[in-house]
Amino acid sequence: MPHKDPQNYSFITYVWVFAMAMFGGVAHNVKKLKDGTLARFSFSELLGDLIISGFLGVVTFFLCEYADLDRMLTAALIGMSAHQGTRGIYFIEELIARRLKIETKKKDAE
Repeated sequence: MPHKDPQNYSFITYVWVFAMAMFGGVAHNVKKLKDGTLARFSFSELLGDLIISGFLGVVTFFLCEYADLDRMLTAALIGMSAHQGTRGIYFIEELIARRLKIETKKKDAE
């Protein structure tokens, strides 16, 4: 069984990944309140930020594990990407698209 199988990580690992991501989501929501993007607190807006942040946290965790990054750097990247919200999703999409184009160009040249 490969050591990077998502089922090989402990429950506590996923708890800290989600916790870091949720902190990022809450920070993003507070930022929107402070800068006036949201006129007042909205539970549905907070829930949306938490869902997006949770998803981004897990995706960031898997990317960091794939790259064999240090755990402290991984934690920081999870928090930062979760705080980015949907901008973080677009950033990851852009990275993947660029990577695929590079690989496609190399394959075409062969």
